[in-house]
Amino acid sequence: MGVDVNIIFQIAGVGIVVAFLHTILDQMGKKEYAQWVTLLGFIYILFMVATIVDDLFKKIKAVFLFQG
Repeated sequence: MGVDVNIIFQIAGVGIVVAFLHTILDQMGKKEYAQWVTLLGFIYILFMVATIVDDLFKKIKAVFLFQG
């Protein structure tokens, strides 16, 4: 069971971009926008991880119920 490496790099890339934007906005004095960017980045990554977990549960279900 291998996790696609591209997904890991996408999550890391989104994290780096969000951290960069948060730092820039925080230094400009726009702390509210920085918090919103961080929250939206977290929600986006959460949905990415949710799809991975959904695929995992589908594979587990297929194995134990002998479905293809």
